[in-house]
Formats: sequence, C-alpha cells, structure tokens
Amino acid sequence: MNDDTIRLVTIGRIIRRRWRLLTTLALVGALLGYGTSLLFPPRYTTSASVLLPGAWEERELLTQAQIATSSVVVDRAATTLGWSGVSGSELRDQVSATAADGNIIKISGTADTPKRAQQLSDQVAQQFVAFAARVMDDNSDPEAAAQREALQQTVMQTSRRITKLADAADPGQTVESVQARTELEKLRTSLQEAINKLDQADPAANKANMVVMGPAARPAGEAPPTRMQLIVAGALLFFLFGVIGHLTAARMSRRLRTQPEIAAALGSALLGTVDVPGERPTHRPQGRGPRARIRRLLGTDIRWDMPTPQASGDEADRQIRYRRVCARLRDQLPAPRRLLVVVPDGDEIARRAAGQLVAEAESDPSASSSRGNPTLRVVEVSVSQPLVPDRDKESGVLVVLSAGNWTAGELAGIAEACADAKHEVVGIVLAGLVRSRPARAAGRPRDVAMPVLAVGDDAKGSSG
Repeated sequence: MNDDTIRLVTIGRIIRRRWRLLTTLALVGALLGYGTSLLFPPRYTTSASVLLPGAWEERELLTQAQIATSSVVVDRAATTLGWSGVSGSELRDQVSATAADGNIIKISGTADTPKRAQQLSDQVAQQFVAFAARVMDDNSDPEAAAQREALQQTVMQTSRRITKLADAADPGQTVESVQARTELEKLRTSLQEAINKLDQADPAANKANMVVMGPAARPAGEAPPTRMQLIVAGALLFFLFGVIGHLTAARMSRRLRTQPEIAAALGSALLGTVDVPGERPTHRPQGRGPRARIRRLLGTDIRWDMPTPQASGDEADRQIRYRRVCARLRDQLPAPRRLLVVVPDGDEIARRAAGQLVAEAESDPSASSSRGNPTLRVVEVSVSQPLVPDRDKESGVLVVLSAGNWTAGELAGIAEACADAKHEVVGIVLAGLVRSRPARAAGRPRDVAMPVLAVGDDAKGSSG
C-alpha cells in the first residue's frame, strides 16, 4: 500500500469517525462567512470598451490604460455623475482598466448597485476618450497643422479649377475633348487620394479618433466574493482545518504502536497477542459535567486513529490464542505461582482480554498438575498516577494492554510502579479488537464468567 492510499484511508476514517465534530466546524465556518458578508455590502461590476484605431505598441496601450484610471479622468467622471458623498478618490478604488487584444481598453467600474456600476463605467470611458482627444490636440504641431490645412485648401481650389476647365472644354464629342476631360478627372482623383493618404499617414490624427464601443451592460449578479461564496468558503475552510488538525495531531502523537517499542518501554518480553471481538471500542469515558457532555455529543470521547477492526476467526480460534499465551507463561515460570494482571485504567479492550485470560488460565485442561497455570488476579492501574498493590501472595506482574493508546512515559511509569511494589514484570500481552464471526457448527463455545476486577482500594488487599 503506497502513501497516497494510506492518506486517503486515514482521511476517510477521520470523516467517518469525526463527522459530528467536522459538521460543527463547517457550521461555525459558514456562520463566520455569513457574518463577513454582512461587513462587506454586495458589489456589482461591469465594463465598457474603448477602441483605439491605428497602430499601437504594447507599452502605448498600457499607458492608455493607466490614463483611463488616472485622477484627472476619474475626477471628471465623479463631477459629471454628481453622486452625493462620493469623491473622485473613492471612485479611483472602484475603477480599473486593462489593455485587451485588438487595441481595446476595457474599463471596469464597481458600485453598490447595477445601475451605478453601469453609469460609472460609461462615464469613465467617455471622459477617457475626451481627455485623450484633448491631449492629442494639445500635443500636435501648430505649424504642421497650418501647412496641412493650407494644402487642403489648395487642393480644393485646384479641384474647382479643374471642374471649370472641364466645363470650358469643347463640349463636342471629338477625341481631343474627351481625352482632355478624362485627364482632368484623373488629376482631380489623384489629388484627392493624395490628401486621403496624407491624413491616414498622420499618427496623431488616427490615434485621436478613439471610439466607445457601446454602453456597458448592466450586471445581472453580484461581483465575487458573493455572500454564498463567503458562506461556502468559510464552511469548507473550517472543515479542512478540522481534517488537517486531526492529521497533525496523529503525526505528532507519541503513543506506541509497535510490539518492540511497547516491550522496550515496559522492560519485558512479549508473550503474544490476543483478539477481543467487537466492531468498535465499547468503553467510553464516564466523565461528568458540561465538557464531558460536549465531548460525547461531538463524538470526541472515542479515539478516531485506531485502525478498523480486521475479521478474525470464530470463538474457538480466539481461545487458541489465549491458551498459547497461558502455555508460554507457564513455560516461562519455574513453578506455578500467583500473578497480578495489570491493565491500564481506561483500556476497555485490555480489560476484556485480561478477564478472558484469567478464565482461560483457570479452566485450561491442557495444563498438567505439576506445571499448572499460574493464578491470575486483575487490577486496573491509573497511567497518570500508577500504583500497583504491594507484593503479598503475588510474585510477579503480567501487563495486558492494547497498542496505540499509551506513550512510552506512561508505560515506563507502570513499570516503575511494579518495581516499587517489588513485582517483576514477567511478560506482556497485547490485545487487539477484531470483528467476530459466527461460532462453528461443531459446538457452541462455553460461556465464560468475567472475574471480579480489583479496582481502587480493593486492589491493595490480598487475593481472594
């Protein structure tokens, strides 16, 4: 299984086991997004396009886009619109311009209503065209303009003179008169074409003829981010924060999961693993108060990072595992003796496994009379303040626990408590949760009574 598959499985487990908490976080994020939308009123945006005829370079188009949003243009637009309480400096933050393909300047305006957004875009476009034309006129050469005007007057006079000459020519249909009139018409046409080419060759004249390509369209919807977008974004953001928080907590967790780590923390050897049937942990912290009720409501009182229970054999197969642990324990001890079965407080899986182990040790018919199974007594020990009963009739400790629940420091504390009580840790048994299967048809497994556990002050007395 690669890392990507593991991550997907882990995320699926978080969503499946923490859906109440994640749903609550998503609702909080949605409420926060709604509150944010109330602070920002709805905005509407539309655009007007201005065509710049002639040949323009890219940097010239960028310059024209900056001119379109300059203070001069926007202030004139604000004066023309006459909106109360709105100055040109405020409108400059609501106007933008970009150079598009085809020598087009796209001017966008944003306002609190669709009508105002349309008016703002149209007015800025008109003021930009007027200001650009004025700049072109101011920057033109007066002498060159006068010479061009004089040339046009001369051409017009020449054209009228040609018309008179054509009318004064022989009105007859002789070849000479027709040729004369034809040559005169060609001359007049050539003069007019020369004037047109002169006008087209003048860049200032071409670039001054900017055109607004129609009024801006009235916007039909709000400009992003809309209220719904803020609500959805807030819910999604908090949901992702919840998932990332779970992954970070699992990555930083120091709980021991492997057999060598657990054996090293307790300073003893592993005798084996046993299975406890059940779909999920049945033990829930029995805390009281508002915090405990909130944890139960959100589902945070049960670990989410425990792996999904794997399918196991039937009851007979599980009893074989318990018998093998008893056999290894019997072979390790020189003679039958009494042992304390220490279970960390709050480890429901280990508690059930310890009870089954005690029952199996008492009823195992395979043990001979000379090397019988040890007598086991179960005690639960707090991991925060571990305290093991003093050595009385018991002469050793068997630790039963489940993997992935305890840190190295907590297990080391249990080992130190055993040493303080003059007990030797003779072995470790790991309990794991599995999915049970129906019993075999050959016979139903016998009912095993759960022994009474020594808890609290009763654990300090002698075995009974």
